[in-house]
Amino acid sequence: MNNISLFTFTSPTDLILEIPLNVQNQAWDKSRNYSNSANCYQAYMNKLCLLAVLPWLESEFAQQAKLSPSTTALPSLWELVNGCSITLSDGTKFVLVPNEDIDLSELQVPQEWVDIPSFVGDYYLGIQVQPDEGFVRVWGYSTHAQLKINSSYDAVFRNYSLDRTDVTTDLSVLTVSKEFCPQEITRSQIPPLANLTSQQAQNLILRLGNPEILNPRLEIPFTIWGAFIEQLGYRNSLYEKRLGLPQQWHVIDWLQNGVSQIAEQFGWRSFNLETSMAGARNLEEIEKSGKILSRQLTIAGKQYILSIIPKNELEGIIWRFQLRNAAAGGFIPGGFKLRLLTEDLQAFPNNEDITATAVEELFVEVMLQPGEGIVWEIEPLPEDYDREVLRF
Repeated sequence: MNNISLFTFTSPTDLILEIPLNVQNQAWDKSRNYSNSANCYQAYMNKLCLLAVLPWLESEFAQQAKLSPSTTALPSLWELVNGCSITLSDGTKFVLVPNEDIDLSELQVPQEWVDIPSFVGDYYLGIQVQPDEGFVRVWGYSTHAQLKINSSYDAVFRNYSLDRTDVTTDLSVLTVSKEFCPQEITRSQIPPLANLTSQQAQNLILRLGNPEILNPRLEIPFTIWGAFIEQLGYRNSLYEKRLGLPQQWHVIDWLQNGVSQIAEQFGWRSFNLETSMAGARNLEEIEKSGKILSRQLTIAGKQYILSIIPKNELEGIIWRFQLRNAAAGGFIPGGFKLRLLTEDLQAFPNNEDITATAVEELFVEVMLQPGEGIVWEIEPLPEDYDREVLRF
């Protein structure tokens, strides 16, 4: 990203971020794995947008910035909806919805970015991408609160449209507001989405997984669609179905045949039990089944290892989810939590382990039926965390 230059027009209301040709080519090469050409191009436009705007935000506000969702979670998102978001280290979230329109008379935002709780941002940037000309234009912004109050809603295409007269086109105002008005209310309250059961989600994956359905986001009521797309696990499954990929998140398959390529991108690896658990005090308690699964997590700037360990018991396999410090002899600080939920995010008895003081490990053990899904959570939240539905 460091090779992207930026410059501005003489007008303070136009910010032009240049994208070199080699960066465009790299973005295009990474935008091929989608169900149709329109979605490939949508991903390409979003990549160009991110490559240009991310370094500008970091420079403008002198803060580190990260993608949200994380890079690994973006393909399943761009298969389904246009847009992306960037979060600064102070928690301020910018939503970017790129388009090629020459007409900049309004700011259009898909409903997902306005009415899904975890998608909502503080500021929405007007972004024009011109690949042939090699630049991205940032032409204005609105807060979420302003967007909800002043925009018109298109129920057919499920977009919010804010007239340019209600968009702040002087980007210097954004910098001043961030610096001198940190208490500004940027977000509106939004109603909750529908409660979605795992069976409903599986039915939607089967129904919307047909790649001939070009706009699955418009096929079902938004309260159901929003609840569905908000969960990464369901989103991943729909993405895989639409691309004709085999199941990528099946733990037993990982143990038997190796971790899938997509899961590897999220950090999952398989290890021989004796090697990866060497020196662990509770090694004798664990059935030597040959392999375990683990991924490294960054929590509050330190490294930890989340492992999934199968234990053979008379009544069947017990799955042990275990969190340890990655450093030899390291501890887990007080206040950490390891929690398991059903795939529709419901708690169950003995589903979490909480520590009040420093300990060597946290663990939760669970017995699962074939095909059952589980979601893991950790507090404090790991960096780049997205909910995964692991199937057993």
